[in-house]
Amino acid sequence: MSVDIILVDLAVIVAIAWVAWYFWLSEKEAVRAVAASGAQEVMIRVKGGYDPDVIVVDSGRPVRLHFDRQETASCSEMVVFPDFDVSRRLPEGELVTIELTPETPGEYEFSCQMGMLRGRLIAN
Repeated sequence: MSVDIILVDLAVIVAIAWVAWYFWLSEKEAVRAVAASGAQEVMIRVKGGYDPDVIVVDSGRPVRLHFDRQETASCSEMVVFPDFDVSRRLPEGELVTIELTPETPGEYEFSCQMGMLRGRLIAN
C-alpha cells in the first residue's frame, strides 16, 4: 500500500468524522425565546440548517417561530413539528410564522421533510 493511498484514506476518515460531529454530536447553544405581546418569539434562519436549532421556551405559553429560508436547497422547503401535527412550506425569501403552544414541559423535535435538518424546542 502506497503512502498516497494511506493519506487519502486518512483524509476521508477525518472528513467523515468531522461531518458526523458537526451534524449530530456537537453541542448547540440554546436560544431563549423573547416574550413579545404575550407570545414567545424566535427568528430562525434556514440556510444549511436551522439557526438557532435549539430553542428554549416556557410551557403553557404561545410560541411564534418565524422561519426565514435563505436558500434554494429542496431539503429545506418544509418544516415539520410531528408532536404538534404541524408542517409548513417555507418559500425562499418569505417569512413564515408558525404558532404553537407546548402545553407540557419536554423536548419537541422539528425537522425538514427528509429529516436531514433538525432542531429542538425545549419547553420548561
